[in-house]
Amino acid sequence: MHRGQVKGTVIGLALAAVAIVVPAIAVAGRTPTNDKSFQYAVGLWGDLPYSAVQADPGVPNLIADMNNQKLEFSVHDGDLKAGNGPTGNPPSVNCDDTLDATALGWLNSLDAPAMFTPGDNDWTDCDRPSNGGFNSLERLDHERQVFFSTSSSLGRHTLRQEVQTDPTCLGYVSGPATGPTVTKPTACVENRRWTLKGVTYVTLNVQGSCNNLCDTAPNPDEYAARNAADIAWLHEAFLEAQARRSAAVMIISQADPGFDQTDPTRAPLRDPKTLAQTDGQPDGFQSFLVALRDETIAFGRPVAYVHGDSHYFRIDKPLLDSTGKRLENFTRVETFGDNAANGLNDVQWVKALVDPHSRDVFAFQPQIVPANTVAQ
Repeated sequence: MHRGQVKGTVIGLALAAVAIVVPAIAVAGRTPTNDKSFQYAVGLWGDLPYSAVQADPGVPNLIADMNNQKLEFSVHDGDLKAGNGPTGNPPSVNCDDTLDATALGWLNSLDAPAMFTPGDNDWTDCDRPSNGGFNSLERLDHERQVFFSTSSSLGRHTLRQEVQTDPTCLGYVSGPATGPTVTKPTACVENRRWTLKGVTYVTLNVQGSCNNLCDTAPNPDEYAARNAADIAWLHEAFLEAQARRSAAVMIISQADPGFDQTDPTRAPLRDPKTLAQTDGQPDGFQSFLVALRDETIAFGRPVAYVHGDSHYFRIDKPLLDSTGKRLENFTRVETFGDNAANGLNDVQWVKALVDPHSRDVFAFQPQIVPANTVAQ
């Protein structure tokens, strides 16, 4: 949920042509092209559920639809609830332990390995009175225990992952009833990466609500530690992709950081050349975006950034270099989600078709769950 706002959703298909220039791989003397084949498929979803009807039957319908298709794995890109709890319209749940226990059951009911990266509605925004007035860092530590206690994914079948184990994030230490929260260095165990059949995947804890620099109780120290850890983990992922000669990299996080001046209702406004925010809000994303741009340019092969947060399904190419040239090898994919006031309307998912031997590696298909179709 971006900057604490609850927004309705219109499903938008901003489908830019995926024309990515990559170094030629010799295939019978030809530069690789795109065709109708693919090696495997991945499920992408997030910002769900935001209401009671989205929780039941919406999410079970979506999970059944994923399980009916042959997926190598799926990733939920954060936000297990709406930004406001029982006072929302329609009402959602608050941030107590039941939220994570319920989500764990859903993720473990997926047949293929299931990955998750936290969303701001799961922890950053939990200090809102409407969400129960929790300590947000305590909620993040709880998610680390529930979802990230091992080096394996969730799901009925699991997949081993590399974990960011350096104690470079901040963890919660219960302190006095008044005064500042006591913190300690802790591992960013929610940050994961894995390489599958020639493609490297990485999850990063990057949050809406200014990346924890605004809203009810901003925490600049927590942000600074986690942001530095995210950038380091991103860099390591690209190093590994280079070492493995991966055909592409996919990055999954929760936040829509904004990329330019075109999207004021859904994302921060920023100068597309400097990537500095221009709308007067605290900028929790510039250094991350600069690092993402630098790594994308150096890698030179397809890079996909998958996120939720602003509740508008789209696939486009919003990232420019410092001179204003579009980075053709970068694709942004935003998953479905929210639109709680319209029931099951956006309880859908995105299928990524992956072929490391094709020119663009990724192709994306919206998956409209038949049991969740309401606009006919």
